[in-house]
Amino acid sequence: MQTTYRIFSIVLYLLLSNHFSSVAQTEELKKLEVDSCSQKNESADTKLNKESKTTNTWQKIDDTINQAIREKKCPGAVLWVVHQDKIIYQQAYGMGALQPKSAKMNLDAIFDLASLTKPLATSPAIWKLIEQKRLRLEDPIAQYWPEFAANGKAKITIADCLLHRSGLTADNPLSDYQEGKEKALEAIAKLKLESEPGSTFKYSDVGYIVLGRIVEKISGESLAVFTQKQFYKPLQMNDTMFLPSASVKDRCLPTTKIKGRWLIGEVHDPRAQMMGGIAGHAGLFSTAHDIARFGQMILHEGELGGIRVFQKETVQKMLSPQKIGKNIRNYGWDIDTAYASQRGTNFEKGKGFGHTGFTGTSLWIDQPSKTIVILLTHRVHPDEKGGVVPLRREIGTLVAQVVNEKK
Repeated sequence: MQTTYRIFSIVLYLLLSNHFSSVAQTEELKKLEVDSCSQKNESADTKLNKESKTTNTWQKIDDTINQAIREKKCPGAVLWVVHQDKIIYQQAYGMGALQPKSAKMNLDAIFDLASLTKPLATSPAIWKLIEQKRLRLEDPIAQYWPEFAANGKAKITIADCLLHRSGLTADNPLSDYQEGKEKALEAIAKLKLESEPGSTFKYSDVGYIVLGRIVEKISGESLAVFTQKQFYKPLQMNDTMFLPSASVKDRCLPTTKIKGRWLIGEVHDPRAQMMGGIAGHAGLFSTAHDIARFGQMILHEGELGGIRVFQKETVQKMLSPQKIGKNIRNYGWDIDTAYASQRGTNFEKGKGFGHTGFTGTSLWIDQPSKTIVILLTHRVHPDEKGGVVPLRREIGTLVAQVVNEKK
């Protein structure tokens, strides 16, 4: 009897132990489920908050551009933003034309890029020739163009012109161009220096006209043909060209009116006009889409979609920062000078590069975040009275804010 009692007690103890253990485990599981749900809800809330902030920032960007249009800073614009190889925003705003007839802005509008010609055509062409070992950075311009040595210019190098430290004037008189390209180049060859080469930063269209001439002399092709073969065709930049053909004129935006006719698909810059539309400082036309492809190629150090147009080392050298006094540029792009307002205030100074164009175009590439910001306007239409420098700065600041919100 006593033995039976002892066995019963042991069985009862085991049953009760298992019961309370199961209850404890169940309570612990419930607690874990609650904690997990809480974490999921917190994660979902954080994501929603980020998305809400980003949406609000894009709305502010839209409002900012539309306000500039209302204030007649520009008739219209195209904004195109690429982040880590993905298009995160693309939008057309306002009007593509007010004269000679009105038309809405479209994403595929073709803009006169003005000085974006320098980093998208002339500098890359020079670097392709360097890569092909047909040219060196330290070579004097006069080595390939002997007449250029006149009046103390014998020491000006390829690098000096790329970095705007050549000592050449910003722009020589329009009268030097009135008899066409060859006479204009003769006049440039006779120019005197304004400062010692290599010593002073002074943004110079003339320096890039000189580089355009060097590309022609060494390659035996026009800048238009050379860049088309080397870059635009391989990269499928099908809407990038000098001298737009009749087939795309309906997508080219008008700029200003000269001698009773509107410039549509004809370069706005008067010196480039008188040089036949192809020059090292201006003359290139393109779309936001094509510019984004070029920017992606640069971020990928010479390659895009399996197509390589530069060796990796070439792009690295091209983008290497060079200090000229208090100014920092690389061999084709602005990094930190008075001309870099489109960076805004949120992208880190010294970590990106870009360029602007007189007609109202701008581009900024932030290397750390792999972000490309393209803001294209034709602020010179219809009366040359527009102005977009503050707009560029604000858009650069806001896009960087979006990128930071995505972290």
